[in-house]
Amino acid sequence: MEQNKNAAIVAYLTIIGSVIAIFMNSENKSSFASFHIRQALGIFLTFFALGYPIGYFDSWMISFAFYIFFFILWIFGFMGALNNEEKKVPLLGDFYQNIFKSL
Repeated sequence: MEQNKNAAIVAYLTIIGSVIAIFMNSENKSSFASFHIRQALGIFLTFFALGYPIGYFDSWMISFAFYIFFFILWIFGFMGALNNEEKKVPLLGDFYQNIFKSL
């Protein structure tokens, strides 16, 4: 159980942490770790996919709102991993679980 929690926490530590967590979870598949890997990977990939176009708005208010939104999603997921809870992140959690269901 402790290794499952470690993999879940590592998943939220940058995009590289998500990749490391995938390998940590590959031998002994854990539904808890897989859940958080899907959530974290989704947060990071969505951040990078939307971050580039958001930068073209050249508005600090739009950029600030974008960063705050993803920081709240990240905190929500990270706190769930720390508290051994499988709570989906708001708005996008179901989408992440469906699109990354093979992990």
